[in-house]
Amino acid sequence: MDIVEQKKSAEQFVKDWSNRGDEKQDTQNYWNQLLRTVYGVATPEQYIAYEKPVAKGFIDGYIADTRVLIEQKGIAFDLDIKEPRQGRLVTPYEQARDYVSQLSLAEKPRYIITSNFKTIRIYDCNIQPSYDRKTDTWYAPFEEIQLAELPAEYRRLNFLVNVEDSHIKKEMEVSIQAGDLVGIIYDELLKQYKDPDDTNTLKSLNQLCVRFVFCLYAEDAGIFGKPAMFHDYLKTHRGQARDALIKLFKILDTKPSDRDPYEEDDLLAFPYVNGGLFEDENVVIPKITPEIVDLILEKASEDFDWSMISPTIFGAVFESTLNPETRRSGGMHYTSIENIHKVIDPLFLDDLKLELDEILKDSVVKTREKKLRDYQDKLATIVCLDPAAGSGNFLTESYLSLRRLENLALKALYNGQMKLADDTVNPIKVSIGQFYGIEINDFAVTVARTALWIAENQMLQETESLLVMHLDFLPLKSYPNICEGNALRMNWEDVAPKSRVKFIMGNPPFSGARWMGKSQKEDMSSVFGSLKNIGNLDYVTAWYWLAAKYIHGTDIRAAFVSTNSITMGEQPAIFWHPLFKQGIHIDYAYRTFVWDSEASIKAHVHCVIVGFSCGNNDKKEKIIHDGKLAIKASNINGYLIDAPNIFIEPSRKPLFDVPEIGIGNKPIDGGFYLFDEHEMQEFIKQEPESEKYFHPWYGAREFINRKPRYCLYLGDCSPAELRRLPNCMKRVEAVRNYRMESPSPGTRKIAETPTKFHVTNIPVGSYIVIPQVSSERRRYIPMGYMDDTVLCSDKVRIMPDGSLYHFGVLESNVHMAWMRTICCRLKSDYSYTVNDVYNAFPWPSPTDAQKATIEKTAQAILDARALYPDSSLADLYDPLTMPRELTNAHQENDKAVMDAYGFIGTPAYSSETACVAELMKMYQSLTENS
Repeated sequence: MDIVEQKKSAEQFVKDWSNRGDEKQDTQNYWNQLLRTVYGVATPEQYIAYEKPVAKGFIDGYIADTRVLIEQKGIAFDLDIKEPRQGRLVTPYEQARDYVSQLSLAEKPRYIITSNFKTIRIYDCNIQPSYDRKTDTWYAPFEEIQLAELPAEYRRLNFLVNVEDSHIKKEMEVSIQAGDLVGIIYDELLKQYKDPDDTNTLKSLNQLCVRFVFCLYAEDAGIFGKPAMFHDYLKTHRGQARDALIKLFKILDTKPSDRDPYEEDDLLAFPYVNGGLFEDENVVIPKITPEIVDLILEKASEDFDWSMISPTIFGAVFESTLNPETRRSGGMHYTSIENIHKVIDPLFLDDLKLELDEILKDSVVKTREKKLRDYQDKLATIVCLDPAAGSGNFLTESYLSLRRLENLALKALYNGQMKLADDTVNPIKVSIGQFYGIEINDFAVTVARTALWIAENQMLQETESLLVMHLDFLPLKSYPNICEGNALRMNWEDVAPKSRVKFIMGNPPFSGARWMGKSQKEDMSSVFGSLKNIGNLDYVTAWYWLAAKYIHGTDIRAAFVSTNSITMGEQPAIFWHPLFKQGIHIDYAYRTFVWDSEASIKAHVHCVIVGFSCGNNDKKEKIIHDGKLAIKASNINGYLIDAPNIFIEPSRKPLFDVPEIGIGNKPIDGGFYLFDEHEMQEFIKQEPESEKYFHPWYGAREFINRKPRYCLYLGDCSPAELRRLPNCMKRVEAVRNYRMESPSPGTRKIAETPTKFHVTNIPVGSYIVIPQVSSERRRYIPMGYMDDTVLCSDKVRIMPDGSLYHFGVLESNVHMAWMRTICCRLKSDYSYTVNDVYNAFPWPSPTDAQKATIEKTAQAILDARALYPDSSLADLYDPLTMPRELTNAHQENDKAVMDAYGFIGTPAYSSETACVAELMKMYQSLTENS
């Protein structure tokens, strides 16, 4: 179901259910109609379970596939009011929570919905609720949709369903199979070249494979005029296959008027292709063995229908199949169509679909027809640029989407029959010539052009079936504007004048600040010039910078897929701050999500999508997509939250009077001082005097799992005693040699003191330990106390003299919300940084009573942990196994810290985003006045 149909169905749903709704009589009809008509569930009666029994009642509605629990009330019921249930007064949300506690772990809902027919509230179960002891009430943040808002807001309920498009799935499967076939043909052809590693050989082989793909597609799609035309030609000439292919490629590039009229009839039957695909006579064709001919005839032609491929997916699969790097990794890369639409739908498609929907509502025939023609003209003016085009999947899918809209307009204009006076006139106005791209890889450029041609043919056939007319595809008349070159060293206007371009989109390369090669670093310097701290920016930021320069003073809108790190840590202040000063603003965003970019090896990349523009586009409604939720925002800042454009600058010291924190010990020892328990016992058995120099050793993993390693720390051992410990001496010598062999001058320098660590941090007494990296699944980073009998590695942060008050604030939901927004990420896991997360954190100014309360609730957290001495912090903080005592202790601590900030009863108490927004204002006030 497309956006137009969904919106219409939502409008009808609102009409049907306005001002009515009885809990007992109407619940099932209400949800069945919503699921069937708005979200395309064919049999909602089977999809949603009603009156699901639990120990203490019945759940009104439960969707197992997407784990949604629904608590339905009548239309007159106030969702904030308590009613008696099981001997106590509860709100609908509390009633739903009671039901959740009675479900198995496998059935625990991801979302809770409470509704009274006119209002739908959505609770994300990954967000911990809070408890108010005075009122005996549980509270949780929620998103709310009024029934009347549904036509505009229906996307916010998409999490109700998980209906997969079978056509897209089929196209994907066929496209991947096609990639497999190309890979097999590629390997067999490569064996026939005399110099398989030569650059020119690989270039010829790539071009040859592109030609094969076009011919195989052309015969299945009817482009060549009759089925199996390429197959039959190759079969007839199998004994001279190489010569036959050379002749075929030449004839495909020759106009009929220029052909030798005495050439063989089966060659002359092929049409003139044009477009440059077959014009390069320098493409070397190796010996075509009978085995290769059989492979092409049987596997690639007879047993496979190329007309079913998706040009969007296949272009990327094809390019990665023949790319040496991706072939070595054993996988075929492609960007899913769903993820491409996360970029292009809010960028321009959603608006175009809604505009067409409004036109189709016009009941005046002549007016509607004029609007449809104007709409078609508008589609023909939409010019898109992808400055990191790759195999052209964003451009291809954008072209397909515009052509589908044009076909809908044509269908409405002509009602399935052409009415043109001249039936030779092509009614199609959208062209692949509207799509521009820049790509550094020459082969990817060829694949992108071919993918667009295939897309053009597929849409031409769709138009033919709609209008019952014949349209010629060959010779190719329009040309994809895909340019080969380094986008970071080019003037984009030389490729696509910005006076024509409406939208920029793409998926630039994912290279982190610390993982760039020499040429990429030179690209960054070329783009950013003298901008400070560019060494801390990801490679993708260069595309944002050039796009911002390109769109300055225009209404062009842009959107890129990016590594999520550009919205975390220190990068927003370095990068987004100057962009905002130039007038750039963020229009919509997808917060961190997994970008599945491969078919067979599924490398998960954690990404964000940022749509941005300048000028008048700032008036457009802003949306933040977070998981399944689409949240309206008044402003989207550089951290992708609804908050003012405030930037957190790294600070070497805390902004408040709190203890400084630092990293633990950093040995740089090559592992020679570190042991597991068995290795330590064996070492001590051989050298008993060494026992006093062993200490438990905790990094983040060891601390969270309560499984220490052991460190041989000889920094306090005198030279005389060390010489009496030969096994220890061997370890010292091994560390010295390891440091001496290092390419780093600093490491070679500390080889002079091999018993010392590179960084030594052993506080006296107890201290707070903060794991550097912690799973995103945890609501709280599990911190704790250690003493000077143990040593901590540089994978944790250490706070000497940390009090219960400090521990309570750090473990609060306030600090966790700040951390989640500001911290860097390793994949999606939290990476706790000192200068950004801790030093810049705005601490509260509590009264003595509030501080005492926090100390009490902090101790309660430690006491709750102590109830489970056999459980690790990983066990205790797993969302599925977190004990109720610990959950309650944290919630009481959260409330105490919120009270110290004065957040209770304010918007900052209702959601993490609002809380962080207030913290950012505090930070801004503090830094402006300092």
